[in-house]
Amino acid sequence: MNIQYFFLIITLICLTIALWKKRFILLLVPVVVIVVYIIVEILLVPAPLLETIKFIFSLQ
Repeated sequence: MNIQYFFLIITLICLTIALWKKRFILLLVPVVVIVVYIIVEILLVPAPLLETIKFIFSLQ
């Protein structure tokens, strides 16, 4: 399963439950999942962490 489909499924489930139960805090769940995924991907880069972050922010 592709990672985009995973994020889409999480988003749709959270949106459905948030609208059904009227608990809109659940809309933060997809955002948190995506942020955690980005952090994990940055940590998996074989370069040192500070160099990786400097490289990411120096991209134009």
